[in-house]
Amino acid sequence: MVLEKIKKPNDIKKLQPEEFGLLAEEIRSFLIEKISETGGHLASNLGVVELTMALHLAFDLPEDKLIWDVGHQAYTHKLLTGRKEDFGMLRQHGGISGFPKRRESDCDAFDTGHSSTSISAGLGLVCARDLMQQKHSVVSVIGDGSMTGGMAYEAMNNAATLKTNFIIVLNDNNMSISENVGGISRYLTGLRTNTGYNDFKEGLSSALSRIPVLGDALVYRLKQTKSSIKQLLIPGMFFEEMGITYLGPVDGHNIQQMMQVFQEAKKVRHAVLVHVLTKKGKGYRPAEMNPSKFHGVSPFHVSTGKPKEQKRQPDYTDVFSDQICRLAAEDERIVAVTAAMPGGTGLSRFAQKYPKRFFDVGIAEGHAVTFAAGMAAAGLRPVFAVYSSFLQRGFDQILHDVCIQNLPVLFAVDRAGLVGCDGETHQGIFDLSYLTQIPNLTVMAPKNGWELGEFMKLALELEGPAAVRYPRGPACMELEEYRAPVEYGRAEVLEEGGDIAFLAVGSMVETAMEVHRRMLEQGKGSFVVNLRFAKPFDKDTVRRLAMNSRLLVTMEENVHIGGLGEQIAAWLSQEGLKVKVLQIALPDAYVEHGNVMILREENGIDAGSIMRRITEVKGEME
Repeated sequence: MVLEKIKKPNDIKKLQPEEFGLLAEEIRSFLIEKISETGGHLASNLGVVELTMALHLAFDLPEDKLIWDVGHQAYTHKLLTGRKEDFGMLRQHGGISGFPKRRESDCDAFDTGHSSTSISAGLGLVCARDLMQQKHSVVSVIGDGSMTGGMAYEAMNNAATLKTNFIIVLNDNNMSISENVGGISRYLTGLRTNTGYNDFKEGLSSALSRIPVLGDALVYRLKQTKSSIKQLLIPGMFFEEMGITYLGPVDGHNIQQMMQVFQEAKKVRHAVLVHVLTKKGKGYRPAEMNPSKFHGVSPFHVSTGKPKEQKRQPDYTDVFSDQICRLAAEDERIVAVTAAMPGGTGLSRFAQKYPKRFFDVGIAEGHAVTFAAGMAAAGLRPVFAVYSSFLQRGFDQILHDVCIQNLPVLFAVDRAGLVGCDGETHQGIFDLSYLTQIPNLTVMAPKNGWELGEFMKLALELEGPAAVRYPRGPACMELEEYRAPVEYGRAEVLEEGGDIAFLAVGSMVETAMEVHRRMLEQGKGSFVVNLRFAKPFDKDTVRRLAMNSRLLVTMEENVHIGGLGEQIAAWLSQEGLKVKVLQIALPDAYVEHGNVMILREENGIDAGSIMRRITEVKGEME
């Protein structure tokens, strides 16, 4: 096997050109087999096999620096840098990450996990290189889907001033996670069909340069005037008008062609963009036919592409999807917004039922927030469905454009809390901290699927902004017997008794009930309170419990700094209520990838860990 010859960085350079095709086939087979066992990002990785090989052949890693935008397409890069034996533990606790990590390899030049950042990071590396008088190449790879993010254009605008080499590779597969939308997608589609332009430009320049004496001057004048012929053949010439040399489009599955273009790109004394056309999911028919479905997959059967484990119950995203469609049928003001993730956030069915009320703005979360604010200001009821870690990218817009004006935008915050195998960049463990600090914003977290539906109904009746945060995975079907009517700002008392009170929010209510049951087995009762609202939290209920309990245990699947437990403890202190508070929350740290149950135990928020903490604290109090 050719892949067996790759043991360390740059081993690919020892291969013969006739071995490249076989290596590409073996890499695809290897990735399909391994991802079918561990889960991971499949379609994006299958699409960049030859592109990655060409980059590793044309550049010298780790001396040259390669930055992957988002990074979920870096599996081939990891294979070519000697990490093949680690793929059995891909995205598993203690194993290698599904994204580039500097701590894993010197060939991973920059940690990534969110979109549209690679050009900014690459530009920083370029400026550092030049200041330190180094000579290596810097290459930023960015997908066409990531080009909908405004940060990419801020970086390109900055890069256009360079007087030194910086290579941007535009990986154009006409897909992000879902099908691309908007003007940049249409523009790139036009470029794909204008292959005649480059042939014409090269032929004309060659012919003119052969004219004695005047030839070179004519070629120079043609470039300086930004020929009207160029404007006709490729409308706008967007990249070159910005001051970035454009090369392409190039077949992203033709290694020799890409290597030649990369060698040319190295000669350019400013920023240069190489436009590469690839096919997402290439080499595995189920992924080619449905690249969105195979963007991120759980373990699956290779022969059919079907998951090895079928869903046994609806997850929170399903509950959200059903409820928003029901509510939209009753209120025509309800509109839905996504940042390129209609499938992942549960809005696909809404888009089918209400296409005129559905808006996909591309990978542009900050824009999505202000766009929703504009619709709310005009009298609509927008719902922005977004993953918790991606909503961070729109924090300023939430604070300034939505909440200062007290506009009725609903943020449906999916994947809140620990999400597992995607690791630090995707864990939704900061939203309670950053959302509850914003004036005018109501923040809710349901204990189960029924409560999620009720919170959405309430949120869309409010005359101000609201966020409902809910976790990844199956909707809790327990606690169905607890259905106290939802009242704004009021908690729900589930159990009463004893001198310990659990104040839990969201997913931690189920854990609080488990701790309560364990204590009953020891003959000890407790209060269990489902706070429901992180902002405003129910001060009356907290006050009453503080006055009648020896210990309050706050529980949240969020970092403790700025979290709900810290806020409750501070309020109790301000009120002069002297009661011991035990804060159960995640530590002040980034949580790595792994199974959620393992991560909960490792970070001390599972029932067993909480029981031990209570025992320790009670011992200190006696």
